[in-house]
Amino acid sequence: MSNSEWTPESVWQSIIRGNRRFVEGKSAHPRQNEGRRQELTHGQKPKAVVLACSDSRVPVEIIFDQGLGDIFVIRTAGEITDLSVLASLEFAVDGLGVKLVVVLGHESCGAVAAAKSALDGGDLPGGFQRVLIEKVTPSLLAARKDGQHTTDEFERRHVQEIVNHIVDRSPEISSRLDAGEVGVVGLRYRLSDGLAETVVTQGVSENPLP
Repeated sequence: MSNSEWTPESVWQSIIRGNRRFVEGKSAHPRQNEGRRQELTHGQKPKAVVLACSDSRVPVEIIFDQGLGDIFVIRTAGEITDLSVLASLEFAVDGLGVKLVVVLGHESCGAVAAAKSALDGGDLPGGFQRVLIEKVTPSLLAARKDGQHTTDEFERRHVQEIVNHIVDRSPEISSRLDAGEVGVVGLRYRLSDGLAETVVTQGVSENPLP
């Protein structure tokens, strides 16, 4: 399927189907041959952009069973955003024409755990690592305000807050979302079984596959 034929919903289905193959141990490893490599020397047309945590246990293309050039990946610890991340997301949507924006958190996230530790006992890391705490803490405070207190709830809420932040801060993504040209989803990857569970969706169905 060419990039022009993809829709937000069909990309969403492709991502979830790939994750199901990965969970079931049936990964197809698509579009990873020499022909695909040669094709990509002329440019890229990924179908999705994924803002993921930098955790080494969450390799984006592998867990979604996607090929070379299929996903534009941005990785930061705790999938936190700054101006360069927002600019990269807008480039993917505007410059590359992706149809789906994905925020990918995960089970046992160190950034969320560090923020929780700072809230509970005032333990703050030194140097620039403190930025991680500053960026993640608002999500945990919002979760606690709503009566959410478990680590799993914190991780899901952080994904949701990052999704909301991206849509609120990026007029480019927001306008395309309103026009039905882009979908935005938040997922939490479970290290224990490999499943990417849905946290929040905007512009696409909540359950794309039966």
